[in-house]
Amino acid sequence: MERLEALGRIANRVGDAPLDLRGADLTKEYLWGANLSGANLTRANLKGADLRGAILRGAILRGADLTRANLTRANLTDANLTRADLTRANLRKTDLTRADLSGANLSGANLSGAYLTRANLTDEDLEDANLRKTDLTDEELEDAYLMNEDLTNANLTYEDLEDEDLTNANLTDEELEDANLRRANLEDSDLTWENLTSEDLEGANLMDANLTGANLWHANLKGANLSGADLTRADLTDAYLTGAYLIDANLTRADLRRADLTRANLRKADLTRADLSGANLSGANLTGAIGFGGSPPA
Repeated sequence: MERLEALGRIANRVGDAPLDLRGADLTKEYLWGANLSGANLTRANLKGADLRGAILRGAILRGADLTRANLTRANLTDANLTRADLTRANLRKTDLTRADLSGANLSGANLSGAYLTRANLTDEDLEDANLRKTDLTDEELEDAYLMNEDLTNANLTYEDLEDEDLTNANLTDEELEDANLRRANLEDSDLTWENLTSEDLEGANLMDANLTGANLWHANLKGANLSGADLTRADLTDAYLTGAYLIDANLTRADLRRADLTRANLRKADLTRADLSGANLSGANLTGAIGFGGSPPA
């Protein structure tokens, strides 16, 4: 659809009448505050468009090109963004409640403060996206790609992150209450002082992760890979670490009271001033461990 025809339809729209803008060329168009609710923008070209504060409730944006578009504070509640290209788009404080973003590309997008409650991010590419202070409550993130994510202060309460790739993600001050992180890839992630009380991290990859001061009380870390992780001053009281890999891990001043370390691999781990009172070390490998003052386990 030609640009002038598309702009004419937008300008002459009465109320919420159906608006067919399929394939429209709106590249770098100024659409600040425009009412595009329910509009059909399938495969429309909105590259670099200014959509600040635009109303796009229930809009159909399947396969639309929104590369570098400015959608700050736009309302995309219930919008269909399946397979849309949102590379480097500005979605700061955008309302994406219940939006369908399955298969969309959000690489490098700014989602700081965005509302993604109950949104669908299945098969999403979020590499290098900024999700600081984003609300991801009840988000569908199945097979989403979250590598290098900045998730500082984001809310992932009740989130299912099983098998997700969060390599190099910044999860500082993340709200992860009751999140499912089984087998998640959190290699080299920043979880400094994170509250992971009773979290399910069974089989998770936390290799080289920064867990300084993290609260892992009663956490399930069975079979988790914590090799090279920094667990300085971490609270691992009553944690389940059966069969966990802690090779070269830094556990200086960590609280491991009553932790279950059965068959855990602590080879060359630094246990300087760690509290292992009541911990179960049956079958654990402590070869070359630093600061371990107890008797070798049977």
